[in-house]
Amino acid sequence: MRYLLKTRREIVYEASKGYKKLSKKEKTERLDNLVAITGYNRDYASRLLSQHDRCVYVKDISGKSYRLIGDVRKKEKRSRKRKYDTEVFKALKQIWAIMDYPCGKRLAPCMSWLVPKLEAFGEIKIEQEVREKLLTISASTIDRLLKGEKKKMALKSRKSTKPGTLLKNQIEVRTFADWNRAKVGFMEMDLVSHEGGNPRGDFAFSLTLTDVCSGWTENRAVKNRAQKWTFEAIDIIKKRLPFSIKGLDSDNDSTFINHHMLHYCEENHITFTRSRAGNKNDGCYVEQKNWSIVRRTVGYARYDTDEEVDILNQIYDVLRLYVNMFQPVAKLISKERQGAKVKKIYDTPKTPCHRLLESPDVPEEVKAQLQKTFDELNPAALKREIDRLLKELTKAYLKKKTEVEQIDRELIFT
Repeated sequence: MRYLLKTRREIVYEASKGYKKLSKKEKTERLDNLVAITGYNRDYASRLLSQHDRCVYVKDISGKSYRLIGDVRKKEKRSRKRKYDTEVFKALKQIWAIMDYPCGKRLAPCMSWLVPKLEAFGEIKIEQEVREKLLTISASTIDRLLKGEKKKMALKSRKSTKPGTLLKNQIEVRTFADWNRAKVGFMEMDLVSHEGGNPRGDFAFSLTLTDVCSGWTENRAVKNRAQKWTFEAIDIIKKRLPFSIKGLDSDNDSTFINHHMLHYCEENHITFTRSRAGNKNDGCYVEQKNWSIVRRTVGYARYDTDEEVDILNQIYDVLRLYVNMFQPVAKLISKERQGAKVKKIYDTPKTPCHRLLESPDVPEEVKAQLQKTFDELNPAALKREIDRLLKELTKAYLKKKTEVEQIDRELIFT
């Protein structure tokens, strides 16, 4: 049994009383008991017992003498100068906000290119000493410094998709373990609803496509679940992608599981697969992006007007660059079960852009264009533009809400 540190000190204090006057055999017995109770190393426990009540005489500069008596219940506090001071914290907090508040494990590997880029665009101005500390800061230190800044956001999830009953036997089932994660172009797709807790009537959806290999993600808002808007959104996304689509995988939503989607994929030589019903983990790559990109950005409000859909698409036009160029993603390499726990090993976090630049499946001319785009973009400017558009979306939502409330009041009094 192991005790708390304060309790162990009290146990050592009681055991040290009269320890120096004991015989060698008695000292050995008491030391054995102390080690068994506290779990201390034997040498350390022996030193604690022998140091208690030890007297040391010292003199100060003026010649005055003092007698110091050892007490195992007290421990001298170590004083060490902080390496990461207030200036480092301020700069780190600013960078953290620009990068949309990632964890330390995702942020630390980006510091080597992120700090010089932000300095080049004039977004941060730091001293050389602070710069060197930021370039060498570890993930655990980032999390420790920002611990007090992280307890502010919590959102719930909702589901409003309907299962498709057609063609299930004709569309191959693919699980999360079946993906060839080394090949670019195989994508998962899903719809995120913006019904605001009221599933009646028409409301907007966000179509999300995520590349399994690189994590490259595209979003497009549609006014409802009609196939016309879904296919239109897929075509727009297809033209924007820096690679060709080789495969599409969806859940069992009727928006996707239909003859039109099957025919569309056959015409474009795209492998079309679906996940197992009731197994959301089969679409884990896109489900993750539904939360980290769509929900964290635009939330859970009801968007059902053309103005709101237009603003959503303006947000996604900027967000696609911000996320794919500057948001690092850690990919799972392996899992190992150790009893009741599962140990997961991840690779070094990299942005989808950097993963494509390292991929042999992407042509060199496309890589050159990606690198040029990356060099020209300022992540802080993109973040400010996203925040501005989010304010416009909020204004449009509140304006619509006020108009609806006014109409309801007029109906009540007529």
